[in-house]
Amino acid sequence: MLEIRHLKTLHALRETDSLVEAAERLHLTQSALSHQFKELEERLGLQLFVRKTKPVRFTSAGLRLLQLADTVIPQLRSAERDLARLAGGTAGRLHMAIECHSCFQWLMPTIDQFRDAWPEVELDLASGFSFAPLPALARGDLDLVVTSDPIELPGITYVPLFTYEALLAVANQHPLASRPYIRPEDLERETLITYPVERDRLDIFNHFLEPADVEPAQVRTSELTVMMMQLVASGRGVCSLPNWALHEYSARGYVTARRLGEKGLYATLYAAIRSDMLDAPFMRDFLLTAKDTSFATLEGVSAVRAR
Repeated sequence: MLEIRHLKTLHALRETDSLVEAAERLHLTQSALSHQFKELEERLGLQLFVRKTKPVRFTSAGLRLLQLADTVIPQLRSAERDLARLAGGTAGRLHMAIECHSCFQWLMPTIDQFRDAWPEVELDLASGFSFAPLPALARGDLDLVVTSDPIELPGITYVPLFTYEALLAVANQHPLASRPYIRPEDLERETLITYPVERDRLDIFNHFLEPADVEPAQVRTSELTVMMMQLVASGRGVCSLPNWALHEYSARGYVTARRLGEKGLYATLYAAIRSDMLDAPFMRDFLLTAKDTSFATLEGVSAVRAR
């Protein structure tokens, strides 16, 4: 009566808090997912969650199955890893670099979990801020690059991890804090604080300011997110960060976060991999672990959507 797929769909609904995004994550249509829930509820004779609630509100029956899912799904993943080892391919190398300063928040738990599951794989992590990691990936110096700026390169495949919204952080007393959203021209007199990377790798320039032919009054850089937040809170500039990186500061009232543009500025984070490594069992497991960890730990990320 109860199947693994039922536990996975309930788990995905809790993590995404949306039928639409849960369906995308499970590679199903929304109608197929709804039918699966309806069929299971009819079998059990119990309702699992209350429809049209935000956040999704689970019934006692739904919560009990989620408790089961939290036990069974990790065990299933562990068994799949063991079977992959039995089938071979347990040893290997996974040298990676990241082009995202705020990615450490979810990448480090992913790496910790991966080390425990694949102790035979040689794992190394480097920052991609001081060199060009994608050409290094193509040369074979790296095995994986986390990036939001895919460049077409022979033999490189980009696997989407998740989509996030870039927001603008301003001081609570800043005039822009009262705006429902930020327009490009609002930044003409502002100091824009960014990470120390080339501006053509920053979405706020590529997809927000430059299409409107707008240049901020000044640009200054900082390597640390917490330092950027201190500068913003003290009124010495504004900065654009992913929603998950800003959440802990805006939720505590340290700064105010505002949407960039009426419809928002969205970006997708990818794992760039050499195509010949896609079928390696440890690589598949790392990608799955990275997706699970990001959805479980990051605020405001979703399944991949169009820019």
